[in-house]
Amino acid sequence: MSSFWRGFRILLIGIGFRVDAVLADFVQGHWLRWFLPAQYLPRPKTPPAIRSRQMLERLGPVYIKFGQMLSTRRDILPEDYANELAKLQNDVTPFDPEVAVEIIERNLGQSVNSLFASFNLEPIASASLAQVHAATLKNDADVVVKVIRPDIEKGILLDFRLMGKVARLLERLSEDARRLHLIQVVDDFRRTVLNELDLEQEASNTITIRRNFADSPLLYAPRVYRHLTTKNVLVMEHIHAVPISDTKALHEKDTNMRKLAERGVETFFTQVFNHNFFHADMHPGNIFVDVSNPDEPQYVAIDCAIIGQLTQEDQSYLARNILAFLSRDYAEIARLHAESGWIGSHVDTVEFERVIREICEPFFQKPLAEISFGNFLLSLFNAARRFQMEIQPQLVLLQKTLLSIEGLGRQLYPELDLWTTAKPFLERWMKENFGLYATINEFLDHLPELVVQLPALPKLVLNTSNRLTALERAQRNQDERLAQLATRRQSKGSKRFIRLSVSLSCLVVATLLLWEPILGWINIGAPYWKALVGGVALLGFFGFARRSGGT
Repeated sequence: MSSFWRGFRILLIGIGFRVDAVLADFVQGHWLRWFLPAQYLPRPKTPPAIRSRQMLERLGPVYIKFGQMLSTRRDILPEDYANELAKLQNDVTPFDPEVAVEIIERNLGQSVNSLFASFNLEPIASASLAQVHAATLKNDADVVVKVIRPDIEKGILLDFRLMGKVARLLERLSEDARRLHLIQVVDDFRRTVLNELDLEQEASNTITIRRNFADSPLLYAPRVYRHLTTKNVLVMEHIHAVPISDTKALHEKDTNMRKLAERGVETFFTQVFNHNFFHADMHPGNIFVDVSNPDEPQYVAIDCAIIGQLTQEDQSYLARNILAFLSRDYAEIARLHAESGWIGSHVDTVEFERVIREICEPFFQKPLAEISFGNFLLSLFNAARRFQMEIQPQLVLLQKTLLSIEGLGRQLYPELDLWTTAKPFLERWMKENFGLYATINEFLDHLPELVVQLPALPKLVLNTSNRLTALERAQRNQDERLAQLATRRQSKGSKRFIRLSVSLSCLVVATLLLWEPILGWINIGAPYWKALVGGVALLGFFGFARRSGGT
């Protein structure tokens, strides 16, 4: 199936589920509602929230992932939509369990009866890319068996080809799209989803997180059985814990909700800054709580396929910005943005500081229940558009994870003071990594290299001036070549525009010559008329052919 037909099918599915009626719920009072068929047609009987969830299921894994992300944002979605989309986390329609058994046996090279003491054909969870069955090993260990859905990769690649084409079109047409790096965002999302199809990678990630949090009261990752794991099958410890979304069960077990919420924030920052290896798919279907000791609740993380990592520069930049934000040091935020090159040198940093202050100040002195990071990020993006600020694709996963943490925090303990929890952690991390002690350690680590390079230092200093002069000369030559190239491209673009205009004119004339009143008015004989029409049309098509051929 081509991207065109996939796009056409998506359109038909949207029409079939009356997406116009869904959109009408979100644009009430806006002038856009007059362009929706729902304004003039009767509404379907099935509630729009249910149709939305069914439509995303029908569209496939990529769109189910989008619905999962939306389901965590109960602050921006109506409750009925959030509840329905939450079913996409682990309640997607399962595939035939006999097919799952066939995949397991083909990948592990043995029958299910040989591999397991017992195997439950009824799946205990079914998500967008895989489904999970409970089983027992021969040594009586309780495990779960995760199986990738059959023939799923081809459809995913097709959807991403279509999304890539749309992103490229938008980047050609819109400066905002270029600033947001839509093509790179789609490519990153594509790599992320394809990584989820590799269960060996998920097994490796799970083992790393388990090692990072060994003996930690914050987080537990299940044991993985590597000898029973392939790209399409993963066998790991069966976790018996309470789903994070089941707040009723957590309250019934007298769980310390404040400590649970605070540990969630600490776990996030520990993964991002201490480990630089963070679980980036923390929707409620992937997070459980061990309440065997209700006053010391511990998180349990599964489905570790999507992992985020940052460069040291990004970590430092992020920590310094958050600390500046928590300290209300808006001048420092403006300085950091200018220093990192995220805003151009032409931007007035004083004006940028004023705008950041206007955005950030209202968020202080409020409990978490009254703060929306979604609205905060939207305000920042509006400011970014105003100052042509570059949106960094490497932080997209981090932003997504932070939004998920916010959604979980709202459900667990709305009174959580995120700032009080985060600030001491970040101050300690900055001191350990960029304070005097860290500087001394860094110097001592590189001391042997410095000793080796010391005799060459005078020569390096003497050569610096000559090298800088050469670089400046090379930069001037490069600028001249770029200016010449821009002039040639502008001239070539003008010629293409003229050729396209002439081609279109020829096709219009050829079409008009086929119009009966024109024929009667010109009064040309049929052979001459056909030759004229054919010649004009041929000129038009020849012009288009030359243009598409790149000439």
